[in-house]
Amino acid sequence: MKLITAVIKPFKLDDVREALSEVGAQGVTVTEVKGFGRQKGHTELYRGAEYVVDFLPKIKIEVGVPDELAERIIEAITRSANTGKVGDGKIFVYDLEGAIRIRTGESGPEAL
Repeated sequence: MKLITAVIKPFKLDDVREALSEVGAQGVTVTEVKGFGRQKGHTELYRGAEYVVDFLPKIKIEVGVPDELAERIIEAITRSANTGKVGDGKIFVYDLEGAIRIRTGESGPEAL
């Protein structure tokens, strides 16, 4: 099993959600986060004063998947989150040691 975590631009969430649904992702967790990468934030003007926005709003998507579905999930996120501009995000892939469905007690890939 794999845990796939993607950090994307907020306006791409609906596109990514639809792409994940099409390739068979059954459960997705979405969190609003802030961060920066190479773009290093930006400068804004507020009431005549300039200030630096260090952390930009992002969306973090987490999905646990069986090993055989991982590549399709990664491709779906990459394709649907891509704008071709700096700040499109990152995808991280972790080995998932276990999963347990609380309601039924099922464990392993069946719990996903």
